[in-house]
Amino acid sequence: MTFFSRTKNRLWTKGEESGNFLNVVSMRLDCDRDTLLIQAIPQGPTCHLGTQTCWAEEKNARFGILAELENTISERLKAGSSEKSYVASLKEKGIEKIAQKVGGEAMETVIEALRSSDELFLNESADLLFHYLILLQAKGYKLDDVLQVLENRRK
Repeated sequence: MTFFSRTKNRLWTKGEESGNFLNVVSMRLDCDRDTLLIQAIPQGPTCHLGTQTCWAEEKNARFGILAELENTISERLKAGSSEKSYVASLKEKGIEKIAQKVGGEAMETVIEALRSSDELFLNESADLLFHYLILLQAKGYKLDDVLQVLENRRK
C-alpha cells in the first residue's frame, strides 16, 4: 500500500524500510466519496513501534510477540552464516534438519502433555512453536499463510 506522507512530503510505500508491507486486498469509497476503506494483509507489525497496530488493542498485544519472533527469525535466516545465532546455524544444516527438529519438539510436547508437569509441557510447546516458525520461513512462508488456510477452512 502506498500513501502520501505529509512528514516526508512524498509518496511512501508501507514497508519500504522495515519490510513490513501491507498487501492490499480491497479498497472502497464511502457514500460521500471522502473516506477510503482499505483492507490489507500485513507482512509483520504495522506500527513503527513494532506492534501489530498503531492502536495498541489489548486483544492483539499478546500475539505481537509472534510477529517480533518472526521478524527476528527472518533477519537471522537472511544473515546466514555471518550471524552467530542458533537460527542461522540451523539454516546452515538444511531444511531436513529443521524439519527433524520440529518433529523432535512435537514428540517432546506430546510426552510432556501426558505427564504432570505443566511447566515442562509449556516449555516444550514454546520450543515446538519456535522451531515451527523457523521451518515455515525456511520453506518461504509466514504464520499468516497458515492462518489464511485456517480462515479459508472456516465454515
